[in-house]
Amino acid sequence: MTCRRLRPLTQADHFVVREIYADAIESQGVGLYSPVQISAWAALAWLPGVLDRPLLEGSGWLSIENDEVEAFALRYPADRLALLYCRGRSVRCGHATALLLKVESEALHEGYEVLVAEASLYSHPLLLKCGWTVKGQEVIQIGGVNFDRYRMEKKLQLRPNQRSISR
Repeated sequence: MTCRRLRPLTQADHFVVREIYADAIESQGVGLYSPVQISAWAALAWLPGVLDRPLLEGSGWLSIENDEVEAFALRYPADRLALLYCRGRSVRCGHATALLLKVESEALHEGYEVLVAEASLYSHPLLLKCGWTVKGQEVIQIGGVNFDRYRMEKKLQLRPNQRSISR
């Protein structure tokens, strides 16, 4: 029987989060990104300083299935979805959607009315499906390699059974 749950990301989870980050890019990038892009992007998981500050100062959640961490989401700063990654073996199983809803709910309860994100070619369709809107497109460089991405936002609102909490 499958048992999925969410729990807050802690400092003890930083290594597994980096593993998931690299796995997601390497396993899901084929067809969307070139081998050079995949290599440059996945390398960020292990480069000193790149993820350190968001992991230490951000607010994140893990999706766990059968005692294995399968996906994570992180806000950094508090009004920005900074990271949302899922292991390749667990795509299309609801992990990212559950994490996204949790992050949105948490931000709303903290008093934020809008979340922003820079979405990759993978996360763009999910964010659209979950009510996010595109504010623009941009090209960035990672390791000297160009990447297209979408600047997105979502106006947060209470779902029928939620209560608001002021910050």
